[in-house]
Amino acid sequence: MERICGTPKDKFLTIAKMISETSSPDKVMTSMYALGWTQHSKGSQNIRCMAMLQLLLGNMGLAGGGMNALRGHSNIQGLTDIGLMSNLIPGYLTLPSEKETSFGNYMQTRLFKPLRPDQTSFWQNYKKFFVSFQKSMFGAAATAENDWAYDWLPKLDVTYDVLRAFDLMHQGKMTGYFCQGFNPLLSFPDRGKVTAALSKLKWLVTMDPLETETSRFWENHGKYNEVDTASIQTEVFQLPSTCFAEDEGSLTNSSRWLQWHWPGADAPGEAKSDVWIMAQLHKRLKDAYRKDGGAFPDPILNLVWNYKDPNDPQPDEIAREVNGYVLADVPDPTDSTKLILQKGKQVPAFAALRDDGSTACGCWIYSGSFTEAGNMMARRDNKDPGDMGAYLNWAFAWPANRRVLYNRASANLEGQPWDPSRKLIAWDGAKWAGNDIPDIAPTAKPGTVMPFIMNQEGVGKLWVRAGMRDGPFPVHYEPFESPISNPINPKIKGNPVARVFKGDLDRMAENGSKEFPYAATSYRLTEHFHYWTKHVQVNAVLQPEFFVEISEQLAAEKGIKPGGWVKVSSKRGQVEAKAVVTKRIKPMICDGKTVHIVGIPIHWGFLGAARKGMGPNSLTPFVGDANIETPEFKAFLVNVESIPGPVA
Repeated sequence: MERICGTPKDKFLTIAKMISETSSPDKVMTSMYALGWTQHSKGSQNIRCMAMLQLLLGNMGLAGGGMNALRGHSNIQGLTDIGLMSNLIPGYLTLPSEKETSFGNYMQTRLFKPLRPDQTSFWQNYKKFFVSFQKSMFGAAATAENDWAYDWLPKLDVTYDVLRAFDLMHQGKMTGYFCQGFNPLLSFPDRGKVTAALSKLKWLVTMDPLETETSRFWENHGKYNEVDTASIQTEVFQLPSTCFAEDEGSLTNSSRWLQWHWPGADAPGEAKSDVWIMAQLHKRLKDAYRKDGGAFPDPILNLVWNYKDPNDPQPDEIAREVNGYVLADVPDPTDSTKLILQKGKQVPAFAALRDDGSTACGCWIYSGSFTEAGNMMARRDNKDPGDMGAYLNWAFAWPANRRVLYNRASANLEGQPWDPSRKLIAWDGAKWAGNDIPDIAPTAKPGTVMPFIMNQEGVGKLWVRAGMRDGPFPVHYEPFESPISNPINPKIKGNPVARVFKGDLDRMAENGSKEFPYAATSYRLTEHFHYWTKHVQVNAVLQPEFFVEISEQLAAEKGIKPGGWVKVSSKRGQVEAKAVVTKRIKPMICDGKTVHIVGIPIHWGFLGAARKGMGPNSLTPFVGDANIETPEFKAFLVNVESIPGPVA
């Protein structure tokens, strides 16, 4: 490990000992990861590897344990929950593939039954979740006779992630693009390719509360954005939207808590909420299809839009729709004079959802967040019986207000806590109870239902049967650009099944390149928040100027003085920056070779209150993780040279 990775043996063994000690019942470890783990061509397997370790240590399902993502934004968790990915439906349901030509085919691969007798599995309810979602989308038009409008959903031939979208743009196969709430010119890899791709569009729409470089990609800002403006024919529409502090709604954090918030200020100028903007687009599209028809207008014309003001749906209306509601009375099978569910009422939880068309639900995991009792997301009771950090009456946590997933694993096979001093749930002889909502049926006897209820087996899995494109076990791969060859298999360059497009491999440096001998990585600074705070004078003053960080050893080797100017180049571009010479970054010895690191913070562009600058995506390769296509920002090859400073 020391030879390959460069981490000193004594430090590695110290950390390994600390980690191994958490296998004790009275010690627990959490693994908190962020972009440093995910932004690799093997990012998913990085997370998978730690999940396997946590399973082996017994740290899943315990308070203070598990795998926990540190999100870069306050609502990135909500983004994936609601299905804002090209292959997802809200609640982590998935769009059909083009091979799943019928509803039956689709259900066959998703509606699995547990392998263990009496075992619980959320996915055995997949049809209930799916049918309820389709009813929320298409209402009365989704029927059993038309398979709940299954044929109206798009069928995926491939995953249309952001890398594929921009590659299609670059090929001229995508001619229009809606860009809502992000800034790809600074945040997507290989800025040169992104600029060229945007330049081939017929039209670009940006929805953002702030001016973005993407909106102004066609402006020539010299070395900071050198383009031939006259040759770019892309028509750009900027739609000013509200900022989160001007909106009402919910944010979902890394702990899956849906917390309601209220606006702190009115929107300035002509800014409108994203919901208002999208409502206008929806209304105009529907009117156009109604008037002019089309190849198949049914999915658009039948979209449910039951809001008091169709032009301006309100947050609480959307929240109620997402929670789910009853479309038809459901009588009690044991007493027809009583109702289990009453038409027009909010569903109390996802367990009430049905697959017969009598319930509608926008996102099954959010069921229970806005019930007949009111807005559960707006609760602010900070009592914490048991002192476990659960706060069950503060906001709402999906699913079912559960605060620790798989908390059945916090107790042994007899149902008693591994650590009585930190009890989440326990079996009292008749039911499960404690300081959290049991992740198990309340009366399921110990020894029958196992903790991992998302799996058919009911137990954690080290071997993944399907779903990971790069295999069932993590394997060591170097980045696509590495200062050394893969020490385990030198013939392999990068992850063999990573997201790479034709022509992009030719724009990558060879392993051990003499032209680009140094490893580079990207990161954020404490004083900055992505690309937002460069519009704020205070933040711009705290870190005013684009810089790169290098070690004292590399500075001495290259004759670079602290505060001197350097050019950092890769096979895709170059940037100029001030050099911060620091002890924070040290060279490593990897497989017998000295490897120097160049740190390149993100933030700067050519708009805002901060000084103009560039960023790491001017240098990074256009390659993504094999499973979720996250770009490989954390490791690539560069060269560093001292240059004269700009003329004042």
